[in-house]
Amino acid sequence: MTRFWADMRPAPLLFCFAAALALAGCAVESTPPPENPNAVRLTTEKDGRFLVLTGPRLRHADPFLGIAATNFYLLRSFIDTRTGETVHQLYVEDSYPGAERNWSAARLAYGGGLRFVTISKNEITCELNCSYAEEFAASLPEPLLRGSAQGFSIVFTARSGIEKMIVVPGDAIAKQLAAIDQARAGRPTAERAPSAAPPPAPPR
Repeated sequence: MTRFWADMRPAPLLFCFAAALALAGCAVESTPPPENPNAVRLTTEKDGRFLVLTGPRLRHADPFLGIAATNFYLLRSFIDTRTGETVHQLYVEDSYPGAERNWSAARLAYGGGLRFVTISKNEITCELNCSYAEEFAASLPEPLLRGSAQGFSIVFTARSGIEKMIVVPGDAIAKQLAAIDQARAGRPTAERAPSAAPPPAPPR
């Protein structure tokens, strides 16, 4: 299952970036928008063996070049329906101009370190000034989710020396946990979406 999670990739986010620099009008979405943007989405992979629960997108910065599918974060969970094994993470997409940031570590703002997951880094363009898109995540132990009704904050650190704090609100955690419990019970009520690759998943 680790291999499956590691190989999952979103529909391409970056093919339009170069054109967007010139046109600033390329609409990109990694998945079709749900009917309710505040709902947890449920997709299935590998003929239903894996359930993927993807929480609502939240902003950590303004959309890069006005492209909606940039500079967001979300909770997501991956459930193996055969074994019940579940992996949770906080996924982040960060698109920016200037020097490479090279995100490399994660920790709780008021606690210990978390497993950092490098997913991808792409050079968007260096025609005038360089721009980059990075995807990364922090693995989240389930006890952290279940014990954080008021939310929590995660600090990501880049090799360039900068830090970014992501605040995960309590209501997003509550929605994610409710969807997980319903999916495990075989009564998923999270909003179903067409089976499309969500943002890539981590190795454990």
